[in-house]
Amino acid sequence: MYSPFRNALMFNNELMADVHFIVGPAGASKKVPAHKYILAVGSSVFYAMFYGDLAEVKSEIHIPDVEPAAFLILLKYLYSDEIDLEADTVLATLYAAKKYIVPALAKACVNFLETSLEAKNACVLLSQSRLFEEPDLTLRCWEVIDAQAELALKSEGFCEIDLQTLEIIVTRETLNTKEDVVFEAVVNWAEAECKRQGLPVTPTNKRNVLGKALYLVRIPTMTLEEFANGAAQSDILTLEETRSIFLWYTAANKPQLEFPLVKRKGLAPQRCHRFQSSAYRSNQWRYRGRCDSIQFAVDKRIFIAGLGLYGSSCGKAEYSVKIELKRQGVVLAQNLTKFVSDGSSNTFSVWFEHPVQVEQDTFYTVSAILDGNELSYFGQEGMTEVQCGKVTFQFQCSSDSTNGTGVQGGQIPELIFYA
Repeated sequence: MYSPFRNALMFNNELMADVHFIVGPAGASKKVPAHKYILAVGSSVFYAMFYGDLAEVKSEIHIPDVEPAAFLILLKYLYSDEIDLEADTVLATLYAAKKYIVPALAKACVNFLETSLEAKNACVLLSQSRLFEEPDLTLRCWEVIDAQAELALKSEGFCEIDLQTLEIIVTRETLNTKEDVVFEAVVNWAEAECKRQGLPVTPTNKRNVLGKALYLVRIPTMTLEEFANGAAQSDILTLEETRSIFLWYTAANKPQLEFPLVKRKGLAPQRCHRFQSSAYRSNQWRYRGRCDSIQFAVDKRIFIAGLGLYGSSCGKAEYSVKIELKRQGVVLAQNLTKFVSDGSSNTFSVWFEHPVQVEQDTFYTVSAILDGNELSYFGQEGMTEVQCGKVTFQFQCSSDSTNGTGVQGGQIPELIFYA
């Protein structure tokens, strides 16, 4: 009878072991004892290996393509139903779970990866999710790469991906970044690939390892200044290509180019409006360096990109503003910038440097400290819950707010986000 508790005592134990695995590549392998019956119960692959028509009769079985640590995690699950995952072995464990068809362990690995997913590892995990054919993980990777494209493309992990994944990313219509960032990332990848192949890092070799991927970058959609200060001086383009692109920017009779000419669509920001109306009075809304703040939570993961703020009720005015996003008192993002209002009750967008991933069912605090014309519009008839597309926002008052902003009224009328 199968008993996880009893079997757990036999895990990695020589007692009654009837098979041994030599796991890992030569020179770094590990000998692991096991019990055929227990493995066969939990894996159809092991069942076929030990009890099928072509059953393995050798007492030692070599598995050079699985890391020893990952194989032990797989065995521990088969023996005891316990799943013990770590960041540095989870991809290898997912490979082992797929290889031996252990769906519950594979699902746990994918869940672990989704939880640890962020801009710096999103491109590597995209490459792996395609390899392992995990569409849910692939979708989550794209959400992060699209919304936080600049961070993802500038990460060390981007330089570790394979050429096919590079091409897929560079082709992506919804990358939310400027094209000079894409070009720089592609050049960095080419340098890393030259080193992987043992090639000198020269312009010719970088072009060779990139192949057609270079011509997926939408160089003509850069501004002339971005091109002149970046791609034109990179040495990766030929003199003829550089000349043709300069002419394309400036000449009435434009030359034909091999690069795509249409700008990426990027992501369309969504706006959550939390007030039903706005107003102004002759003695409100005053700032004087005080903080306007509100707390919010969402029912699905999103990326906060910035805030919509009210401006002057007395004509055109410029404001200096510091905006912040915090979770449990820890600052996740901030920006010190300026915006100009036109005297209307419109909202004016103020952006964080990069969109910030916000998890579901957790309260975050956004704050704004303004300096400028003190008489401005303010919101009224605030809502505690707002449905915005597929995302539901909940609002509550923040103890950081020292200028009167709360759920019912005040500043910070909009949250700008990607979902």
